Amino acid sequence: MTGRIPIEDVTPSVAGGRYPAKAVVGELVPVSARAYREGHAAMGCQVVLRGPDGVDRPAVRMRPGPDFDDRWHSAVQPDAVGGWSFTVQAFDDPYLSWRDAVVKKVDAGQGAEDLANDLAEGAELLETAAVDVPAESRNRVREAVVALRDGKRDLPERVWPALGLAELLWEHPVRALLSSAEPLTLWVDRPRALFSAWYEFFPRSEGAVLAGDGQPARSGTFRTALDRLPGVAAMGFDVLYLPPIHPIGRVNRKGRNNTLVAGADDVGSPWAIGAAEGGHDAIHPDLGTAEDFRRFVAAAREVGLEVAMDLALQAAPDHPWVGEHPEWFTTRADGSIAYAENPPKKYQDIYPVNFDDDPAGIRAEVLRVVLHWVGEGVQVFRVDNPHTKPFDFWHWLIGEVKRHDPDVIFLAEAFTRPALMHGLGKIGFTQSYTYFTWRISPAELRDYCRELVDAADYMRPNFWPNTPDILPEHLQHGGPPMFKIRAVLASLLSPSWGIYAGYELFEHVPRPGAEEYLDNEKFELRPRDWAAAQADGRSLAPFIARLNEIRRANPALHWLRNLRFHEIDNPALLCWSKRDPVTGNTVLVVCSVDPAQVQWGNTVLDLPALGFDWHERFTVHDELTGARYDWGQHNAVRLDPYLQPAHVFTVHRHGTDPDSDAGPYSDAGPDADRADRADPPAGSEGMRWTS
Repeated sequence: MTGRIPIEDVTPSVAGGRYPAKAVVGELVPVSARAYREGHAAMGCQVVLRGPDGVDRPAVRMRPGPDFDDRWHSAVQPDAVGGWSFTVQAFDDPYLSWRDAVVKKVDAGQGAEDLANDLAEGAELLETAAVDVPAESRNRVREAVVALRDGKRDLPERVWPALGLAELLWEHPVRALLSSAEPLTLWVDRPRALFSAWYEFFPRSEGAVLAGDGQPARSGTFRTALDRLPGVAAMGFDVLYLPPIHPIGRVNRKGRNNTLVAGADDVGSPWAIGAAEGGHDAIHPDLGTAEDFRRFVAAAREVGLEVAMDLALQAAPDHPWVGEHPEWFTTRADGSIAYAENPPKKYQDIYPVNFDDDPAGIRAEVLRVVLHWVGEGVQVFRVDNPHTKPFDFWHWLIGEVKRHDPDVIFLAEAFTRPALMHGLGKIGFTQSYTYFTWRISPAELRDYCRELVDAADYMRPNFWPNTPDILPEHLQHGGPPMFKIRAVLASLLSPSWGIYAGYELFEHVPRPGAEEYLDNEKFELRPRDWAAAQADGRSLAPFIARLNEIRRANPALHWLRNLRFHEIDNPALLCWSKRDPVTGNTVLVVCSVDPAQVQWGNTVLDLPALGFDWHERFTVHDELTGARYDWGQHNAVRLDPYLQPAHVFTVHRHGTDPDSDAGPYSDAGPDADRADRADPPAGSEGMRWTS
């Protein structure tokens, strides 16, 4: 810190300023600091934001908090991708001190003679202030100077013009004794880094043909997978994540359901990367050529999908790295190379990389591989098990890649200890998988989401109800209502969410004794008849599409920091809201977590969090059913797991709902929304549950 006024505890600060805090273009980033000074003179604080171009943006004035704890608050809004910095400054505010003193003296009945020095000093002060105010306001300041010096006017006429400059000189203050805290850094990503909807499918399953009648199985290709792109786009997803697309090892290849011995038609796990055809920079020949991949990426982009690739730093025993760089792996006492283990689980088809024997060589190769795929049009990477690799390696790699292309996004797939997950966010990972998959009750969800909001400066969550590895128990047994419930929770609590293919078909049969799918697609081809499922009502796709449509249409759902929970008297219900600080767009959700029983509840809403005073009433428009209700602080809700397990409301002042043609009031009475009378949402009819 430099200067006379102490400035402490500046936020956002990640690991004491060691790493940059995170934001996206257009995000309002809260900035706060504790600052104080001696005596009773007024002071002010401001934050100065410097862009990637090295140019300072206009200073933003900070306001003191409500708790008299000398903490000052404001927000900055970066407008470009790249590395930013910000500095909190404190200063003596002579105008505020002068104004406070003059008001007190006038209120005490002192006259012009008593205030002679104050009037003269005020005139000199305003002459200084006139230099820095906008040109269109300078005449106001000069007129106030003339009034202060005009002894022919009554005292009120002399001082009121100067006192009336409070708002102008708040925004453009006279600053003395300027003090500065140490600058802190901020990395700003493109908006998709925070707000995104992911869909995962295996290209080899799309258009695949299973073995039968003596014929071998045939893998799907990038060309056949093109047919699935419109269906994914129609559900409103914007990121299409592909498991590894590289050659798959033949040595120790796993069979179906992770069995040790593979059959002739077993295709192996895509995460067992590398074979004679190549390694991490190659494409599995069954999927097609490099040109086929480029066409696939371009076709996806045409329908609004950005392709994300898997980055798994491990090798099959027959990966070219193993023969060319044995020092990149761990050699056991018997001379064999160590395969991956997570006792008691064994992964004989995968060799972990050892980063200690040739770190420079490994770094150079991985950077080359990543930049190769960036050159092929890929800007999103889902990183497999990053918590098992050195953190300093990731910090270096992400920094190098972003220097080459600052728009690249890295999603950390790390279901591990909280400190490690948070640490990956701090060192640069753009997004993170989370424990959402195992947070079931409203109480658990509230606590966990509050933890994530507290970490919003460095960790961006991505909520997944399922993955190829994870079929949680509540999806195994909860029926179609639970699939809808988890989709609502994932998509509307977090700005980023995703599902693995088959979720919309209610796939739920587990491998015995495991929290994963039977006939796991990781080890076999799994073609699905999407059209037939849609035609006979066995698809959740329309409901998912509506959720993503609501997300896109409401800016409030694009952010994380604005999540607020509201009280509701039923422990099976969760109530939350999000309000966009710029547009005022507000979304209010009430969701049941019970897939079997109708649940009633009574809300106690935090109305200021919704943009209202405590006594006000307003209109809520259910974006799932089209129904409208008149609400206040206390409201009754009824949620049916099959007809409507959730309300997704947009909130409007009476008469301002742009879609309303029936007026602001429902016919259900002032304090009950009568959700049981609403039409069921799309995707509810004819849902079947088969084991």
